[in-house]
Amino acid sequence: MLPSTSRGLSAIALAGVLAAVTGCGSDHAVRGPERPPVPADLECPPGSMSGSGSSAQENAMQVWIAGYQTACEDSRVYYDAIGSGGGRSQFIDGAVAFAGSDTALDPEEAADARPRCADSGAVNIPAYVVPIAVAFHLEGVESLNMSPDTIARVFAGQIRYWDDPEIAETNPGVPLPHTRITPVSRSDESGTTENFTAYLAAAAGGAWPHEPSGQWPVPAVEAAQGNSGVAQALEHGDGAIGYLEASHVGDLATVRVGVGGEFVAPEPEAAAAVVAVSPERPGGGEHDHALDLDYATTEPGTYPIVLVSYEIVCLRYPDAADAGRVTAFLHYVLSEEGQRAAAQETGSAPLPESMLTELRASLDAVGAA
Repeated sequence: MLPSTSRGLSAIALAGVLAAVTGCGSDHAVRGPERPPVPADLECPPGSMSGSGSSAQENAMQVWIAGYQTACEDSRVYYDAIGSGGGRSQFIDGAVAFAGSDTALDPEEAADARPRCADSGAVNIPAYVVPIAVAFHLEGVESLNMSPDTIARVFAGQIRYWDDPEIAETNPGVPLPHTRITPVSRSDESGTTENFTAYLAAAAGGAWPHEPSGQWPVPAVEAAQGNSGVAQALEHGDGAIGYLEASHVGDLATVRVGVGGEFVAPEPEAAAAVVAVSPERPGGGEHDHALDLDYATTEPGTYPIVLVSYEIVCLRYPDAADAGRVTAFLHYVLSEEGQRAAAQETGSAPLPESMLTELRASLDAVGAA
């Protein structure tokens, strides 16, 4: 167990986030017949367990499950990408052993989780750092620059056509058509939505007067289920714009976001730079690693629309077998090998070993009541 003075990992450890290999999401978890590398000390308790939640983690989770199950033939892991809100609810109800969530448990949810965690409480373990891209489909346009205010007014429906002067001002020479803008939002409760609306509330000022929320806070023009649903809607709708976890972007065009005096693309290193200057949320306890993200940063080279996706687990499980299966699988997720495999597939920023060491120490504190 690490001493409490080692906390504050976000500002120190994440400052050294490794450069990621940019990749696209895929429905195939493992490429080719090779056995993926795994830690030498990986444990493989037999049996099955289930998790649910974040669709932003969906592609990474496919990679992790495939790698783990290839090494652990008698261990089965099932993950249902129903959205962060649904995952947290199922975890609190005891329907799944762990939840994937793009937002940490709030204090009320943490209190609700205590009974299913043998009154020990639940903890938030960051596992996946990736940009949230503002992506669009507009014939003949491959990229655009937008300020936070412009992004907010587009999604609020106040800017209705692509050749609006506010968009044209930051994109000189780009042939913008007089095409109607169709904002696409999430239909389900979503951590991606909560992070995106938190960014708008922090960075766009009065252009976005709504509180951060996992539910889209303004009347939807078009809505879709999950990140993959948003990607599909954008692919089939000329003039559409939406927000989605970066591994789902595929061939869609993306927005470079205004930060200070520059425009920054949704690259993993730039997203990790935001996380590096964000402190841990106070009051969570020694093994809780929820972060307070600085969405309004103006630091050069940072991409402020960032998603930190957590694995939510109990510190104490009523069933020792559940505790063993959860910790064994998440030790692979938080291994150097697991982080590298996800980064190669999704374009995420793998967490550095200094941070992974502390997170694995928190996993080692998980046990049975």
